[in-house]
Amino acid sequence: MVNCLPIIPFGMIVQIYEIQEPAEAALMVECGVDHIGGVVLSVEEWKIPALRESVAVIRDAGSRSSLIPLFGNPDFVYRVIEYYDPDLIHFCEIINIGKDIDEAVLDSCITLQSAVRDRFPGVRIMRTIPIAEPELGKNIPTLELARRLEPVSDWFLTDTMLSSATQPVAGHVGITGKICDLGVASDLVKRSGIPVILAGGLSPTNVAESLRITKPAGADTCTATNLLDSSGKPIRFRKDPEKVRRFVQECRNSGEL
Repeated sequence: MVNCLPIIPFGMIVQIYEIQEPAEAALMVECGVDHIGGVVLSVEEWKIPALRESVAVIRDAGSRSSLIPLFGNPDFVYRVIEYYDPDLIHFCEIINIGKDIDEAVLDSCITLQSAVRDRFPGVRIMRTIPIAEPELGKNIPTLELARRLEPVSDWFLTDTMLSSATQPVAGHVGITGKICDLGVASDLVKRSGIPVILAGGLSPTNVAESLRITKPAGADTCTATNLLDSSGKPIRFRKDPEKVRRFVQECRNSGEL
């Protein structure tokens, strides 16, 4: 691996996901984003030259690249890391059904993350830890999942898991556009021995207050900084640079408090 970056961040980290094109990656760098992430959508089409070029653009600019593979097949995860050479690999599978942990899935995740750490020591591992919606925090075993996954993770990302059985991306946590239970997120930050990035419905208008409450290492936004279509719905994989700049500034200001 080319980059062996420190685990512990300095200052408030700003992270943006679903950046798939080099021009969009360069724009995010220009906006001041620290972690810029893309998504590998399937094992059938895991080689995406434009996404690979995006990773190179991010690296050359001095920011950090992150990739989410939406599959857990170890061989293909290894191929993704070898092909793209990202700074971080990010896993966000659903590991619980309500209050119950799926032990088989958890064991599989721990095994994969441990293998990635051994095989690619220069790549940091980010793990999404699910948090329920506000006032529903007890419905998900957030802290127990974090406790068990921490030994094989370098970063945690909080993200909102909807109380309904259907998530926006089947089998995975994230891109709900909904804020998570910030009390639980705050508890996670206090107990975690690794940096936590706050995510889940964060926007330029609510990120400062969310950071004040939780005091994480950084903040992540996806849906709330997307461009909107003619009906006002967010467009996946397309960012609104003005929203991104405002988000970055709010995070920077919060980090100086």
